[in-house]
Amino acid sequence: MPDDLKSAMDDCLVRYGGELYGEIVVAAQGARVRDSTGREILDFTSGQMCATVGHSHPAVVEAIKESAGHAIHLFSGMIPESVARLARKIADLVPRPLKRSLFVSTGSESNEAALKMAKHVTGGFEVVALGGSWHGTTGAAGAASYASHRRGFGPTLPGMYAIPEPNAYRCPIEHCRDRCDMTCLKVGLQLFDMQSVGAPAALIAEPIISAGGVIVPPEGYFDRVQEACRARGLLLIFDEAQTAFGRIGAAFSASKLGVVPDIMTVSKTLGGGIPLAATITSDEIEAQAHDKGFAHYTSHVSDPLPAAVGLAVIETIERERLIERARELGDYMMAGLRGLQQRYEAIGDLRGEGLLVGVELVTDRESRQPHHLLGARTTSRCLELGLSMNIRRRPERGSVWRIAPPLTVTREEIDQALEILDRALGETLDELAREGTRTI
Repeated sequence: MPDDLKSAMDDCLVRYGGELYGEIVVAAQGARVRDSTGREILDFTSGQMCATVGHSHPAVVEAIKESAGHAIHLFSGMIPESVARLARKIADLVPRPLKRSLFVSTGSESNEAALKMAKHVTGGFEVVALGGSWHGTTGAAGAASYASHRRGFGPTLPGMYAIPEPNAYRCPIEHCRDRCDMTCLKVGLQLFDMQSVGAPAALIAEPIISAGGVIVPPEGYFDRVQEACRARGLLLIFDEAQTAFGRIGAAFSASKLGVVPDIMTVSKTLGGGIPLAATITSDEIEAQAHDKGFAHYTSHVSDPLPAAVGLAVIETIERERLIERARELGDYMMAGLRGLQQRYEAIGDLRGEGLLVGVELVTDRESRQPHHLLGARTTSRCLELGLSMNIRRRPERGSVWRIAPPLTVTREEIDQALEILDRALGETLDELAREGTRTI
């Protein structure tokens, strides 16, 4: 690595959370990235969960080139062809009555717009979110995020409420074990009812709570959530940043669950690595919001280049049958992980859908005490061996790998990742045993 680049990385960047990889990355293609030393690394986080069709997919590259030759950016009041085409495409895909889209840049921004819209329509300001959730880092989106990074920034917006997440493996109210009976939802809503000042606006939820440990709610959970929202005058918002456009083996969680929210937000899986997100709602809610003065006018709303890429991503998913591929390869990867679970007691739980999988690490399966040290060291060892993994470590929510390779990943790449994970786990457990260390 050139000394000036190393110096810039170490001395000129604001440290924004987590440790930085020690080398400059020079290229990324498919499910692999290459650094300045020439080393290739399997990327099993799809970048920041965004490289849905793999890094630098030819269709995405071509869409960028073509749009750059016509229009990159416009006055926000001008609608380019790509935005109109993407809006129509999404309207054809989402479950009715969802239909109308607002295109912005990030998941945080799409959730900001969704919460503002809900407040306009209902006239309320109270927002309910699930423990372990992650909806962004901006004002309202950050205030509705309970997975991490809440401390040290002062008070959040008024009217924000957390209810316990439906984690059957690590029940937040210490009621269930392995099978959630939704008492957490009942208790959480009772707490909201006690604290509410009578100004309900929205309940926002990830259909699979990713940052909280890839928590898959039990069957029927969101039917009850929707009933509870209607009874209280809350609009239901699904944040499908990580579940939309095929990753879970379905176009949307809403379609798979048979529960259509009032507002849906999409982001990571839509842009193929380009900043693109959308807030999607029905004709009825859009009309009410518009009549009451809703506005979310930003520098990059309805930009042509990101919309062209989003359209290319969706068309690639359809053309290459990546939804079906996510189901098939998700089953294949889960079978391999179950094989590892049989060999290592430290793998306490496996959960997820399609190519979004959580692997929870414990000191032993009876106590289920999180094995944070194992998670940290094994993640580092995986990277040394050529596999990039994402570990979520929270005292109250365990130590969980989020595995989310691009939908274009191959069986051979999954096999390679499993081999690296197997070796890294074995070596790290042996190392901890030699040290006489069991847990931290």
